Amino acid sequence: MKKIEAIIKPFKLDEAKEALSAVGVEGITVSEVKGFGRQKGHTELYRGAEYVVDFLPKIKLEIVVTDDAVEKVTGALLESCQTGRIGDGKIFVKPVEQALRIRTGESGDAAIQST
Repeated sequence: MKKIEAIIKPFKLDEAKEALSAVGVEGITVSEVKGFGRQKGHTELYRGAEYVVDFLPKIKLEIVVTDDAVEKVTGALLESCQTGRIGDGKIFVKPVEQALRIRTGESGDAAIQST
């Protein structure tokens, strides 16, 4: 099993959700986060005063999938979230040692697939 974490632009959430659904993803955790990478934030003007916005709003998606689904899921995220501009985000793939479904006690791949 692998955990895929994707940091994306907020306006790409609906497209990402549709693309993930199309490749068979059944569960996603979504968090509103703030951060910056190469873009380093930007300057805004408010009531005549300039101030720097260091942290930009982003969306963090967390998805746990079987090993054989990783390429489909990361491909769907790349295709749906890419604008070609700086700040599109990142995708991280990490190993998951164990997953347990609390309701039934199922473990491993059975815990992350629908029954």
